[in-house]
Amino acid sequence: MQKDIVKRLIFSVRVSPALTVLGMMASTSVVHAQEQAASSAERLPEIVVSGSRSESNRFDVPAAIDVIPLNGFTAQSPLVNLSEVLGAVPGIQIRERQNYAQDLQVSIRGFGTRSTFGVRGVRILVDGIPATMPDGQGQSSNASLASASRIEVLRGPMAQLYGNAAGGVLQVFTKDPPVKPEASFSLGAGSDNQRVLGVAVGGGSDILGGTLDVTRFSTDGYRDHSATRRTTVNAKVVARPSSDTKVTAVFNSIDQPLSQDPLGLTRADFQMNPRQVTPRAMTFDTRKTITQQQAGLVLEQRLSSSDVLNARVYGGERKVFQTLAFPGDALVQAGGVIDLDRGYGGLGLDWRHETQVNGLPLNWTLGMEMDALSERRRGFVNDNGVQGALRRDEKNKARSTDVFAQADWTFAPQWRAIAGVRLSRVRMLVDDDYVVRNPDPSLDNPDDSGKVVYTQTSPVVGLVWHARDNINLYANLGQGFETPTLAELAYRTNGTGPNLGLRASTSTQAEIGAKIRQGRHLLDVAVFQSRSKNEIVQEQSQFGRAIFQNVNGVERRGAEASWRSEWNNQLSTSLAYTWLDARFRQAFNSSNGVTDAGNRLPGAPQHSLYTELQYRWQNAVTAAVEMRADSKVYVDDINSDAASGYAVINLRAGYSFDAGAARMMLFGRIDNVFDRSYAGSVVVNESNQRFFEPAPGRRLYIGVRTQF
Repeated sequence: MQKDIVKRLIFSVRVSPALTVLGMMASTSVVHAQEQAASSAERLPEIVVSGSRSESNRFDVPAAIDVIPLNGFTAQSPLVNLSEVLGAVPGIQIRERQNYAQDLQVSIRGFGTRSTFGVRGVRILVDGIPATMPDGQGQSSNASLASASRIEVLRGPMAQLYGNAAGGVLQVFTKDPPVKPEASFSLGAGSDNQRVLGVAVGGGSDILGGTLDVTRFSTDGYRDHSATRRTTVNAKVVARPSSDTKVTAVFNSIDQPLSQDPLGLTRADFQMNPRQVTPRAMTFDTRKTITQQQAGLVLEQRLSSSDVLNARVYGGERKVFQTLAFPGDALVQAGGVIDLDRGYGGLGLDWRHETQVNGLPLNWTLGMEMDALSERRRGFVNDNGVQGALRRDEKNKARSTDVFAQADWTFAPQWRAIAGVRLSRVRMLVDDDYVVRNPDPSLDNPDDSGKVVYTQTSPVVGLVWHARDNINLYANLGQGFETPTLAELAYRTNGTGPNLGLRASTSTQAEIGAKIRQGRHLLDVAVFQSRSKNEIVQEQSQFGRAIFQNVNGVERRGAEASWRSEWNNQLSTSLAYTWLDARFRQAFNSSNGVTDAGNRLPGAPQHSLYTELQYRWQNAVTAAVEMRADSKVYVDDINSDAASGYAVINLRAGYSFDAGAARMMLFGRIDNVFDRSYAGSVVVNESNQRFFEPAPGRRLYIGVRTQF
């Protein structure tokens, strides 16, 4: 299969019109870069990343990885959702659904597009602690942008070194405590009664310091019945008792007492009034309440000049109460009210060693990780928004155990190779406590307890050629896997109980890329292809149950390009383009009908483009114009309908100045300047054809930040 992938990848480079365009962009960019370099010897700052599990210069990493620096004081944005800050990263789609009961839709290179709630197919980490559970389900709400210093996005085969559901990896790093005492206050308001209030304090010394950040966000929502209130608390303590030891303690809390769910709209309702709410949402008062607390400890210990030990341990709990748009049915063991109480935790350990062979660097890493969750899931009848009779009661567990090894060898002055392997074992257990005996056997609900174990070996190899000081060419090949989540295992077609016959999806991925840097200009280009076996897709959905099946022959191929330039000290531009051809190569049946070979994966636009022009004046005034465009997105596997493509323009501006002992920042932004009506996201394979989730029209937001 690996040979076939590489052949098809090379073929796609030869024939794809989109790649021809990228080639033209690359040559044009290099010419401009060379002209600019003649008048300026300055370079873009070096950025250190940890995406390949060992710190390295981003430019030298043989993989598609982007780093977005964040400054919570100067950012001209509310800093509520990841979708605000990752537009300039190709290959990643983050759709703000205007529905905080269902989280953002996050996908990387077509992985994760099927998710109707939470994040699938993309691993999320915050300060090295997973926000993705052992079963592969994650949430983006763990990341507080107000506390963040940078975000890394790793795509392609190298992401497979992070294990289950790593179609890509998104890492958020929070800022370390300042040496001098510091305090800040932020306040913002915008359309739809959006309010953001934040307070942060921090300080310490070179030995011990801490930060505390509290943010409160609320909105009435763009649509009816979509109000949300959320408070996040993030704390971080960093201790350096010696030059060889660094200990970091982190704490995160989320309190979301209200998040109404307006549900998706049919095409007719969307065209008639995109701000309306689905009547069933009002009938059953669809909503979600979330509370979560999490703490972790990370140790970095230098054992010698050549050896570094990293260790982490974490734990937390998450409680969810949610009402869905159906009553519930005892026969199918499904309830329209969900009461979930989850505890989770884990530990990890890795050892990095640096040495030399023939005078050139050879570094290797050995490590292990163990993560576990245990949850009590109960379902009740939804009696018009009120909790009714019990319909589901079970204890679920998931545990993953992984060991991994990686070698990074510069075997010649211009050549560097990376090879790694990860052995994963994921065990899931369902302990059914909802057992009903009835004189009529057809009305019985038997004990459906059971367990399933998934194992996978994920090898990855990569090669980079430093063709010149400013040109790197690289190639990668790897295998990965994605297990079903506990939610995807919950139901089966015939009878009650979990679908323990559902298999893990496996993928083989290949990537070829180039990184070109000249002066203040940086161009990245990559082409990629993956083929999946046993892809997890929806078979049917009824009575509130989504039932899944495995299909073969799912292919994702495409190209990415990003171009960042600082033309002078005032003017900078960014461009990110993604071409994604994600298709089912084999036909299969579901309750929606026949999915033909050649159908596109729902939720994945073929073309995505982001551009930005920013101007700075005297380090005090900043103004920028942003443009985002996506092509149409299919709503289901049978491609029965699609959300139309769109292009929107956003404007932002900020002014910073000193006011006595304080530094002030005034900013504002207008999103969707021309009030374009479009569907910002789709509910994939929605059984009632309520596919469309409208994006807001023109929105205004203004804010002020003060830093002491």
